[in-house]
Amino acid sequence: MILFNNDYSEGAHPAILKKLEEINFEQNTGYGMDKYSEEARNHIRRVCSSPDMDVHFIAGGTLTNLIVVSSALRPHEGVISANTGHINVHETGAIENTGHKVLVIDSEDGKIKPAMVEKMCQAHYEDGDREHTVKPGMVYISNPTELGTIYLKRELEELREVCNKYNLYLFLDGARLGYGLCAEENDLTMADIASLCDVFYIGGTKVGALFGEAVCITNTNLKKEFRYLIKQKGALLAKGWIMGIMFLVLFEDSLYFKIADNAVKMAMRIKEAFNNKGIDFYCDSPTNQQFPILDNLQYDKLKEKYLFSYIAKIDDNRHVVRFCTSFATRPENVYMLVRDIEKL
Repeated sequence: MILFNNDYSEGAHPAILKKLEEINFEQNTGYGMDKYSEEARNHIRRVCSSPDMDVHFIAGGTLTNLIVVSSALRPHEGVISANTGHINVHETGAIENTGHKVLVIDSEDGKIKPAMVEKMCQAHYEDGDREHTVKPGMVYISNPTELGTIYLKRELEELREVCNKYNLYLFLDGARLGYGLCAEENDLTMADIASLCDVFYIGGTKVGALFGEAVCITNTNLKKEFRYLIKQKGALLAKGWIMGIMFLVLFEDSLYFKIADNAVKMAMRIKEAFNNKGIDFYCDSPTNQQFPILDNLQYDKLKEKYLFSYIAKIDDNRHVVRFCTSFATRPENVYMLVRDIEKL
């Protein structure tokens, strides 16, 4: 069985494993205060053109989201998310468990538009009894989204404007950020993201690392005592240098972008094969996630050899599925899949 169901089925890039082996018996300061973590932070600050940015390493995406959201919001505030947002559908109520409500906006393409935020905030402030309701305090987006779509610079700038108007934090979930930045139609840079978002994170778990996300905080209000909150949530890793080394390897020579670019190219070959076969897509994704709509025969035939994600049933004969490439996807497996698509 060949796996195309996610982008974290493999371990880590060989360069990371080599570096970890090299320093295995070194003695390092714990909790992310080591020289490797600091060097990694400096590389990330440089690529983001943000020398004053705080960078923290946290083991996983869900843990990162709940720490960031709960640390930023007052007890009566909630976080705005698309209905497909990871914090809304794939985190087992982690945000709600911190005492904060996810304020859901319906979105067909997984993206939040400024007008959607405007409408929700206007409804709140025009409510004469608004103190009885949850106050919007943050906008949560992911890039790429859960549907593989990406934000363009103009869209992020417009979101920043509406967030400024209503005094909302803008938080970008970058679990798959590398794949979004390497999409052909992308016009965002890391520096753009750092300048437009109050806080964002760079995903390592799904882009070449064994595990780990780099939380980047640009808003001074959110920087204060953040390490206390990491510890309180059980996320201050004693052997923090492990994450530091992984992000150092990923960013010291642009490896992060090289491997993400390769994954996107692989996904585009799969996308082209489905297009050539006349198979429609649920949405147009330029990233490593592709969402073809298969009929029953096509679905049954492909699942004989491949593992892919089931997303939704459209009707009795059509199903939305997801094929996902990763930093470690093998070209020969993609070629095999392409040939099998051609035979459908």
